[in-house]
Parts: sequence; C-alpha cells; structure tokens
Amino acid sequence: MFTFTIRRLTLAVPTLLFISLVIFLLLQLAPGDPMAQVPLTVPPEVKQKMREALGLGEPMHVQYLKWLRQFFWIEPLNLFDYMFGTGLAEGELRVISWQTRSPVVDIVVQRLPQTLWVVGMAYVVGILIALPIGIISAYKQYSMFDQVGTFVSMVGFSIPPFFSGVLVIVIFSVQLGWFPSIYDTTHVVNDWASFKVQLLQMFLPVMVLALQITAQISRFMRASMLDNLNQDYVRTARAKGARERVVVLVHVLRNSMIPVVTVIALGIPSIFGGAIITEQVFKVNGIGQLLITSIEANDLPMVQTLTFIFAILIVLFNLIADILYGVLDPRIRYD
Repeated sequence: MFTFTIRRLTLAVPTLLFISLVIFLLLQLAPGDPMAQVPLTVPPEVKQKMREALGLGEPMHVQYLKWLRQFFWIEPLNLFDYMFGTGLAEGELRVISWQTRSPVVDIVVQRLPQTLWVVGMAYVVGILIALPIGIISAYKQYSMFDQVGTFVSMVGFSIPPFFSGVLVIVIFSVQLGWFPSIYDTTHVVNDWASFKVQLLQMFLPVMVLALQITAQISRFMRASMLDNLNQDYVRTARAKGARERVVVLVHVLRNSMIPVVTVIALGIPSIFGGAIITEQVFKVNGIGQLLITSIEANDLPMVQTLTFIFAILIVLFNLIADILYGVLDPRIRYD
C-alpha cells in the first residue's frame, strides 16, 4: 500500500503540471484586457505601468511559471507566517488579481474558510444521513421506509439548488422567521452565543446541499447493499449461525462500501462546484461566489487559480478513494 501511494503521488505531479498548462493556455487565449476598463483619460504611460504591475508585459512562459509558483513554492523560513495569515515574504513573486489588484493566493485563503464551513458541514451531514437510509432501505426493500427514502431521493435529484434555496428561504426565513436568509461572512465565533448564531445561519445552505448529497449517496448505498445481500457468502454466514446484525453490518456493509467510497470521494470536488449556485443564493462569500465574480470581471489569474484548485481536489480524492479500496477489501493488493 505504501509503495502504491508513493507511486500515485509521483504520477500526480506531472498530471497536475499538464493540467495546469492546459488551463493556463486555454484561459490565456480568451479575449479580454484588464486595461479596457480603465478610463480613456488615463495617459498611455500610466496604463503601461499598470500592465507591468499586473505582470502582463512579461513573456508567456514567465507568466506561467510565476502563476504556478504560488501553488508549489513557499519560502521555508516564512511558512509559519504564511500559515497563520501574516502574508508571504516581501519581494516574493505574487500573482495579482486583475479585479481587486490583490494577490490571488491571499484572496483564496481568505474566502476558503467560508466554503469549508458550509460545504464541509453539508457533506458530513449528507453522508451521515445517506448511509443509514441506504442500508435500511436495502434491508427492508419495498417497505414504507424504503418508499419514503426513494421519494426523498427523487426530490433531491429533481429540484435544482437555485430553486430549493429560494424555497427554503421563503418558508423558513420569510414565513416562519426561524433562520436568517443571508449568510453573514463577517460573523466571528468566539463564544457559545456566537457559535449558535453561526449554526443558525449555516442551517439553510447546509440543508440545501445536504439534500442533494443524501439523494445521491443513499441510492448508491441501497443499490450496492441489494447487490451484496443476495451473494453466496451472505447465505453461508447465515447458515453458520452468524447473527443478522453481524451479517449486515460487517460482511455486507464492508463490501457494499467499495463502490460508495468512489461516489463519496469524487463527489467532494464536485460539491465545491455545485456550491457555486448555493453560495450565490445565500450570499456566502466563499470560493463559489468568488469564481462567479471573477468570470464576470474577466479576472483570468483568479479563474485560472480556482479552476486548478478544483483539478487538485479531483486528483487528491481519487487517490484517497483508491487507498480506501485496499482498506475495505483485503483481496485488493497494490504492491
């Protein structure tokens, strides 16, 4: 397993480098110039200095290496300062956002906690709800519980986030007044009262995202459980006198989790993309909203950076899924 992990990590580096090159070149070919938004009264020499400050006057390969450096290079002596928000070293090359005129990495680090609060909690809640629903629905196939679970899953699949988000705002914020309709990104958690406020404002966006996650994972869990419940090893375990709970939760569940792990692991990067709509509805000042505003403003450095972050997440969680295969199924050997 260790050798396989090292080999996959080694392969991931050239893969990500190739993806980064494709992203950079494709977006560089997109039309647009940040100087087009500058008023016509600005002298040409001032515009030229502004272009140089944004790094637009440099050769293409220099721009690419400078953009790539922000992902793979941090000054060792300043790693502590970088991790705790005091910034990078003075004079270090930094990619500047065309829209805000601020370093791209600093903006992403500032927005990331908001996305993790909402998306991370939604994914955890969705998994915790989906797995029991899928297991019980498969074990009690065609029961009332199975029918209700199927109905909820179809609702989660059918209703898009921009509709369900507005719907829950109208019901729980406007009509009932239980939860705030807008996510306050300036809220700071420093005591129990502020933590309860944070939970209240997180409830609606987390519920919208968790509904989609629950619908998808519960269906995969149910189908995988049904496929394994009729296998010969299950009948053998029951014939040997194993308790039903042991048969279901140890033998069947462990084998059933193998395809579900793929859905869970590879769904994490996609939910970051799906959170773009939810963040727009609830005004969550996170990565999704940042991507939308950057596309509208033609901020190529920011769009390139966020797109590459999604690519990194996909490669990383694909590796995690492969490793979990070996943990769940001892028959799988990678070395």
